[in-house]
Amino acid sequence: MNPLNVRKAFVYDKIINWFPGHMAKGLRLITEKLNTVQVIIEVRDARIPLSSINHKFEPIAQRKDRLIVYNKSDLAHPSTEAIITKAFKEFKNQDVVFTNANEDVNVKGIIKYLAKKAKASGTAANKELSTTVMVVGMPNVGKSSLINSLRRIGVKKGKAAPTGAIPGITRTVAGTIKVLESPKVYLIDTPGVMIPHIADPVSAIKVALTGAISDHLSDEEVIADYLLFQLNQEKDYSYMKLFNIKEPTDDIRVFLPQVAKYIGALKKGGEYNLEAAAQFLLKQYRLGKLGHWTLDDLSPEHLEQFLTKEAEESVSRRQQKKSDKLEERRIQRQIKQRNWEERERAHSIDAKL
Repeated sequence: MNPLNVRKAFVYDKIINWFPGHMAKGLRLITEKLNTVQVIIEVRDARIPLSSINHKFEPIAQRKDRLIVYNKSDLAHPSTEAIITKAFKEFKNQDVVFTNANEDVNVKGIIKYLAKKAKASGTAANKELSTTVMVVGMPNVGKSSLINSLRRIGVKKGKAAPTGAIPGITRTVAGTIKVLESPKVYLIDTPGVMIPHIADPVSAIKVALTGAISDHLSDEEVIADYLLFQLNQEKDYSYMKLFNIKEPTDDIRVFLPQVAKYIGALKKGGEYNLEAAAQFLLKQYRLGKLGHWTLDDLSPEHLEQFLTKEAEESVSRRQQKKSDKLEERRIQRQIKQRNWEERERAHSIDAKL
C-alpha cells in the first residue's frame, strides 16, 4: 500500500457518554461497602492500559490496599506488559499484574498476594485469618472471569460470577464469594462502572472497540473504521487473507462491502448489509482473529506525560477533597455558632419578659 493513501490521524469528534442508572447505583454501593473490605482489585483492559483507567475509582481505591490487574493480556501486543509494568513502577510506584483470566495465566500470583494479606490480618486474639476483597473495573474488562479463575485455582470450584461479551452483565454488588479456604479469602463482585464523561472522542472509540461500551452508542461502522485505521497504522494487512480481499484499503466504504460479501451479509434486493459486516469485524477483533494490538500510545514520551499528569491530578483531587471537607466543617461550625447565638438571644428575651 502506498503510505500516502493511509490516514495519519483518525478524525472523530463525537462525545460518547454512557453512565446508566445501575452504574451510578453501583458506584454508591461500592462506596458504602468499602468499610467491609481490606483490599481492592482494580481490573483494567491490557489492550487499552491507559484508556481503561477510571478516575472514579481513585478516591475509593486510595483508601485501601490496591492491586491493579490488566486482564486480557493475551489480546494485547506482547510488549505491553513489560512497558506498562516498568512505567507504572517508575512514575507511580505501583505494581501491576497482567493476566489472561480465561486461561488462569498469572492468577496464582494474585492468590498468593491475597493470602499474604489475609495472614497479615491475624492477631493473637483473632486466630481466624481472613480478608475480604472488592473487585472493581469498567464494564467488560473481565472482572467476573477473574473471580471465576481465582475460585478455580483457590478452592477448585466452578463458576460463581456470570460472564458475557455484552457490557453490563453484573448490575449490582454481589455477596461474598470464597476463593481460598486457608487463610480465608472472600471476593465481592461489582457492576462495571464506566467513566461518566470521556473527554477525548478517540479514547471513547478505543473503549468501545474493546467492548466496554455498547456498540450501538458509538456506531459499529465508526468503530470498524477506527479498527481499519489501526491495522493499517501497524501495517498489518492480514485482513486481506482473512476476508479474501485482493488489496489493502484505508477506506471503510470500500472495506465493509467486501467483508459483507465474504460473510454473505445481504439485505433484500442484494444490497450489502454493512451493519452486519461491521458487527462481524468487531467480533473477530475481540476474539483476537485480527492480531494482538494495544491501542494506546505507549511511547516513552507519551507515557511519561500521561502518568505524570495523572499523578498531579490525583494529588489535586486529594487536595480538593481535603479542602471540601475543611470547608464543610467550617460551614457546620458557623451553623452551630449561629444556632447557639440564636438560643442565647432567645434566652435573653425570655429573661427580660
